[in-house]
Amino acid sequence: MQDYLLYLGAVLISMGCGFAAIPAITKFCLKYNIYDQPNGRKIHHQPIPRLGGISFVPGMLLTSVIVLFLISTGHQREVQVSLWSIYFIISLLIIYGTGIVDDLVGLNATVKFSVEIAATCILPAANLYINNLYGLFGIYTIPFWIGAPLTILVLVFTCNAINLIDGIDGLSSSLTIIALIGFFICFHSENLTYYCVLIAALVGVLIPYLYYNVFGSIEKRQKIFMGDSGSLSLGFILGFLAVKLCMDTPRVAYDPDRIVWAWSLLAVPCFDVVRVFFFRIIHGRSPFQPDKNHIHHKLMACGLGQHQALVTIVAFQLLIIATNIALSGIISSTVILCIDIAMYFIFNLVTNLVSSQKSVLVGETQHITK
Repeated sequence: MQDYLLYLGAVLISMGCGFAAIPAITKFCLKYNIYDQPNGRKIHHQPIPRLGGISFVPGMLLTSVIVLFLISTGHQREVQVSLWSIYFIISLLIIYGTGIVDDLVGLNATVKFSVEIAATCILPAANLYINNLYGLFGIYTIPFWIGAPLTILVLVFTCNAINLIDGIDGLSSSLTIIALIGFFICFHSENLTYYCVLIAALVGVLIPYLYYNVFGSIEKRQKIFMGDSGSLSLGFILGFLAVKLCMDTPRVAYDPDRIVWAWSLLAVPCFDVVRVFFFRIIHGRSPFQPDKNHIHHKLMACGLGQHQALVTIVAFQLLIIATNIALSGIISSTVILCIDIAMYFIFNLVTNLVSSQKSVLVGETQHITK
């Protein structure tokens, strides 16, 4: 019970930090004209302040330090911070700083990718890497020379998956909160207090951002976007937690379902990025060229509003998680992954059909009107 009270305390403290920071950040953006400008690809039609994400990392780290200090002093419990955690914080601060610079002055894709790769290389250097696939595609233990580049790929991929799906109000933050709750359950079952505190603190600081992002009034100058400082940081944290969960170490019991949990909690943003990249390549475009082919764009093309699209995507993510929980331990992880891909393919196919029919109806209506 004491642990849960501490985790609740972490949520509340970081929420307080968020509710104090977000209005101040909004005023700063308004004063210095730091906006996310509308264009043909974006959903919003008015300039919106875009630095909401700079509150995430400081709020999470400050709250974690406070709660871990209370645990170590008030409860006479020793809290061990591993070398992995220190390297994680160093890497996170590099990613976070890169996002801030990109939000303020702009960075090209090459520079951002280079910094992301350099930052993520720090973790395998600390011997934190994916060393077991638990039977996925028939693969179990993997050596460092395979696991290290795979880890870098996963971390860079999740950074950009969360960044690229951040296209409508509340989407990235909602999917991140769902994933964080899942990781919290996994790490709490392994008595990894440090990670549970970190997750609780991040959930807490995301709640006020989600409120201002989804319900903030543009007219009252309350609405704000997270920007790259937020989305890249969230993506890196989720990638780190996925790698940590997948790593087979003597400290925790061997559990083949870890790999299933890791991708299940990140399924929608990761599947969406893979689909969009392949779509662009097939059509002869650069995979990094922005377009309006993400899952939220497709749902809005079906006639859904932003909030309706948000609820639909969140419900689909929860459906994938629930399906995988039900199937874990019954069939192999490879088969579960194939089922998830099939679910996403069907979902995408249905949205294509509906959006196509709507486009035809709109075209016919316009023709009749003329």
